[in-house]
Amino acid sequence: MLGTALRYGAISGGIIVAVLIAGIVATGEHQTQSSIFSTEWFGYTIMLVALSTIFLAVRDYRNNTLGGVIKFLPALGLGLSIAFVAGLAYVIGWEIYLYATHYTFADHYAAAIIEHARQAGTSAEAAAAEAESFKEMYANPLVRAPMTFLEIFPVGVLIALISAAVLRNPRVLPARA
Repeated sequence: MLGTALRYGAISGGIIVAVLIAGIVATGEHQTQSSIFSTEWFGYTIMLVALSTIFLAVRDYRNNTLGGVIKFLPALGLGLSIAFVAGLAYVIGWEIYLYATHYTFADHYAAAIIEHARQAGTSAEAAAAEAESFKEMYANPLVRAPMTFLEIFPVGVLIALISAAVLRNPRVLPARA
């Protein structure tokens, strides 16, 4: 089961990191409002698609290793393990990207906060204070890493729960003879 979790988690995490970083690089700016790559919807859609490997892994493990039957808790455990590995891959990939770009993400994000406040007509001073607070917080890797992990892990938990609930029924996507 560990091998399955590592393999599918690495695949899922790799897909997410590759697509999101490619999107950031393609836009040229970290928070370009006109780009689909900078939207939360795009990021979470990519996570959802990539983490669908949890469903595939649980199905393959059930059919190929367990003879076509798996209980809810073992299926959930495998799904959560894959989500955990994918989350670690995501954090490591993001940290490598930050290092490679000299940690400029926080500056670009802070500038986007201030620009959004200007466009909304709110206080520029309050936005500047919020932006500076974000930059200070994001500079600490002990805050940044868990924050990055928590972007992806809840999505994995949701998919693991759905996969375990659906695939405990041996009639759903049975192994072909």
